Amino acid sequence: MQLDHTFTVPAAPDDAWKLFHDLARVAPCMPGAVLDTLDGDSFTGRVKVKVGAVQMSYRGEGTVARDESARSLRLALSGSETRGAGTASAAVTAELAADPAGTRVRVRTDLDITGRPAQFGRGIMTEVGDRIVGQFADRLQELLSAPQTAPAPLAAGAAAEPEAVDLGAAALPVLLRKAAAPAAALLAAVVLVRVLRRRAR
Repeated sequence: MQLDHTFTVPAAPDDAWKLFHDLARVAPCMPGAVLDTLDGDSFTGRVKVKVGAVQMSYRGEGTVARDESARSLRLALSGSETRGAGTASAAVTAELAADPAGTRVRVRTDLDITGRPAQFGRGIMTEVGDRIVGQFADRLQELLSAPQTAPAPLAAGAAAEPEAVDLGAAALPVLLRKAAAPAAALLAAVVLVRVLRRRAR
């Protein structure tokens, strides 16, 4: 599944690109994610999501490759459920370019997911992606506006438990839109039956 997103941050391209080099500072901006270890261009982390009362935790690893001249980076990610058979892998490409508002970031994600989240269709996954990327962009903006502080050193097993990102809340509007047509048809059928009964009397 391919997902495309674009957002802007109020910073010069050079400043934004410098920030994207610092995974220890950028990773906490991603909803539901925690960075556990960072070794050069390789890292490990965890992601927690929930759909209603059901929570799913993933543990995974990734690598990052950067193209300095094009101001683009590519993330190769893979993970699996800590309690379950679900897996997830993604190739994420982010390209930074100058924009009147600061820096435009284009993100393309090639996602392959199995297990319970795979039951969502492309429409729901796109809606979920839009909201997560929106939250990520807002947190990046806050980070760029705040005074720079040195991140705490990472140690295996010492990172905080990630706060679950609620996919159910993000998916609800799409589910309601999908249910609107069948519900309207059912309501029309009920009204029609009542009208016919009245006429029959």
